[in-house]
Amino acid sequence: MLEQITQETNAVFSQLIEAAKLHKGSVVVLGCSTSEVGGNRIGTHSSMDIACAIYDGFFDLLKEKGIYLAAQCCEHLNRALVIERELALQNNLPIVNAVPQPKAGGSSATTAYARFVDPVLVEHIQADAGVDIGGTLIGMHLKETAVPLRLPQKKIGEAFVASARTRAKFIGGARAVYDETLL
Repeated sequence: MLEQITQETNAVFSQLIEAAKLHKGSVVVLGCSTSEVGGNRIGTHSSMDIACAIYDGFFDLLKEKGIYLAAQCCEHLNRALVIERELALQNNLPIVNAVPQPKAGGSSATTAYARFVDPVLVEHIQADAGVDIGGTLIGMHLKETAVPLRLPQKKIGEAFVASARTRAKFIGGARAVYDETLL
């Protein structure tokens, strides 16, 4: 089962990178319920083994492409994000003090914290794309104009996967209607 989870995760992230046109320096937010991946209700069966299998499926891929990961913690850490200190400093993001644990932050965030070179937590980020494994609600951490992606890989384990990319806001453009008196 763990090998299948790794393969499914790799498919999701490979498809996301292509569909969202991610590049070096892009940020991907990940929300992940290992409970849901294992077929249980969110927040009830946190699994470090499942988290490791998930990270085995994408972590090196993102690193090789220079794409940053922002791993969302669970509600017990107010959905803070584990990121590399480098990213926090580049974007002047205030660092908060917590170290995620499987039952306070979640197994996914705990795994990110262990695998990152210099992990820190921040409260907010504006990511370029996101993957939500198991209905963890990542929308608050995406840039304003999020566009749902319908990736071919729709599940990891027993959990449904939702993903999104963001785009620049349309200001004006071909469909805009203008008040002629104000031109």
